[in-house]
Amino acid sequence: MGLFSTGVAAGLVLFLVTGVTAAPVVVNTSSRHVSRIWGGADLSVRMTASPRVAQPGQWLSYEVRVRNAGPGDAVLPLLTIRMPAEVEIAAVNVASCRPGTSRHVRNEVVCPSPVDVRAGGTGAVTVLGLVRPGARGPLRASAVLSSEVVDENEADNRAEAVTQVDEGADLAVRLSPAHGKARPGQRFTVRAAVSNKGPRQVRDARVYFTERGARFLSARGGRCSARHGKVGCALRPIRSGAGGTLSLVFRVPRRGTGEVATEATVYSARLGDRRPDNNQARMRVSLGRG
Repeated sequence: MGLFSTGVAAGLVLFLVTGVTAAPVVVNTSSRHVSRIWGGADLSVRMTASPRVAQPGQWLSYEVRVRNAGPGDAVLPLLTIRMPAEVEIAAVNVASCRPGTSRHVRNEVVCPSPVDVRAGGTGAVTVLGLVRPGARGPLRASAVLSSEVVDENEADNRAEAVTQVDEGADLAVRLSPAHGKARPGQRFTVRAAVSNKGPRQVRDARVYFTERGARFLSARGGRCSARHGKVGCALRPIRSGAGGTLSLVFRVPRRGTGEVATEATVYSARLGDRRPDNNQARMRVSLGRG
C-alpha cells in the first residue's frame, strides 16, 4: 500500500480524500476548441520528532505529514526523508517506502506514490529509529516532497526537524553471590552492585533479574516483585558518581542439579545510556549434593 493509497495499514489511515477541486475550463473562441487546463499542485510537508529531546540508546520517531492543496492533481508525488546519521532506522509504517539508492546520501527513506493525488489529498509517514549511544546532536532530519507538475509555492515543499540529545547517564551492574555453591533446597543470596557514572542523576533506575533454576524469596535495597520467572526491582534515585546495592534471596529446588544461572539488567525508562555494554551482568552458582 502506498503513501497516497486509500486504505488502512497497521491501524493507520494512510490517505484521505477531503475534497476535489474542479479543473478550470478555458474556451478558445477563435479555434472553437474547448480545452481543460489543470492548475499547479500546491504541495506541502510538515515534520515533527518525538520526544523533543532525544536520549542516547533510546527510540526516536519522526512523523511526516504531506498535503496537496491544489488546485490541480499532484502527478506521482515523491517523498524523500533523510534521517540523521546518528539514528539507526528501525521501521517505517508505509509499505511502499524503501531505502534510498543514492551513493552519496545514507539513512534515506524514499516513499513514491503509485497514483496521482487529487487536490485536498493528505498522507502521513512515521519513521522509527534508535539513537546511537554516541550521538551528541543536534540531530537534523529533513523531508522533501516533489511532483511532476509545477508548484508555484515550493517554500513549503521541504521541512526539517532539529532534535537536541540529552547527556543521559552511565548505569552499570555487577553480580556476586554470597557463596559460590548452594545445596538443593537451600537459600542463597545474590548481591547486585548498581552504579551511575553520570553525568545525569537517575531517578527511575530499574533492575530486572532472570533466575533459572531458583525461586525468589525476598530482597533488600529496593522494591522488588516476581512475575513469570522474572524479578523487577525499583531503586532509589542514584546521583552521578554514586551507587547502591541490592540483595536478593533465592531458594534452590530440592531436586536441583548442576547450577543456577542469574542474569541482571539495569536501565532507566527516562534517560538514555551512553555505555549500554555494562548494563547487564550474569552469574552462576554451582549446586552441591544434598
